[in-house]
Amino acid sequence: MTMHAAGKPRLWLWLLWLVLFFSAWLYLVLGRGLWPVALEHWPMAFAMAIGSYAAGSTPMGGGTVGFPVLVLLFELPASLGRDFSFAIQSIGMVSASIFILARRQPIAWAMLKGAMLGCLLGLPLGIFLLAPLVPELWIKLLFAVVWASFGVLHLWRLQEIAGHSGMTEFDERWDFRLGLNIGVLAGALVVSVTGVGIDMVLYTALVLISRADLKIAIPTSVLIMAFASVLGVLFKVTLGPGLAPGVFENWLAAAPVVALGAPLGVYIVAKIGRKPTLLVVSTLCVGQFVWTLYSEQSVLGFGGMAVALLAVAICLLGFEHLRRFGARLAGERLVAAQMQADAPKADAESEPAPEPLDSKAPGV
Repeated sequence: MTMHAAGKPRLWLWLLWLVLFFSAWLYLVLGRGLWPVALEHWPMAFAMAIGSYAAGSTPMGGGTVGFPVLVLLFELPASLGRDFSFAIQSIGMVSASIFILARRQPIAWAMLKGAMLGCLLGLPLGIFLLAPLVPELWIKLLFAVVWASFGVLHLWRLQEIAGHSGMTEFDERWDFRLGLNIGVLAGALVVSVTGVGIDMVLYTALVLISRADLKIAIPTSVLIMAFASVLGVLFKVTLGPGLAPGVFENWLAAAPVVALGAPLGVYIVAKIGRKPTLLVVSTLCVGQFVWTLYSEQSVLGFGGMAVALLAVAICLLGFEHLRRFGARLAGERLVAAQMQADAPKADAESEPAPEPLDSKAPGV
């Protein structure tokens, strides 16, 4: 079920969040003397100016830009890129989420609630059991393959995806169960390793299975990534080994940028439309895949690059299967609704006509 909340926007809630955040940030950079540290890492702030816009206007978190910048451009460890994604999205995606809720934008609540519960179960399993076993190279390749697949999907099917209106309404329990499965699997297998991804998986289910309007699917994906990012930071800081060295310094420089940039993306895309932004970001997703294969060609060899390409092809086949499944479900739903609408007419036609009054009846 989606929600189109009535009433006026409550943007004062978002403004209150900004006051609280910037008060804390100013205390760090001025009160604790960390301004030189933030200034030293200004390149990440510049990169996240673009990343935060993408985070608010597309189903791809700010880590979509932050991860390749740190890992591919600055040649830092992939584990640093993952932890930075968690940390920076805990500000940018949360800021965008508060802005979305304050504006009362429609959300696929049943599926979102299921995904939140699933992420709460799956993410700690992935963080503590799976992620420590994944080599740095595999983290890079998982990120590259998932994002390339997502980019190709939109370059190929964007016209169709952008043409959806509303969404196919199923039983709320069905939506919740689907979201629950997405949360567990994406949280354990993707987010725990790369720091991003559950937003894209939930978005894919919404647009391919439920054929949801982008105005519903993208805000819903922003909210689940904000939730997963905050969880990731909490689990790592309180129960795990903590965040990777260098995360805080880069976060300090980029956090004020994303706090404003992600909500700005939400606002601007409502004015210019989502298709141009999705096309640009999808092209970047494919570009980072090519960049990853090129930079790791000496390690991967021809066989490794072929496996990576095959993985992208398998993901695309999976997307196509989901698309056909969604089209079939939508058709079945339409037929059922039509039959339900025609039922009263059929019942009325089958009722016998009332007998005429007998003119010879007594008293006439």
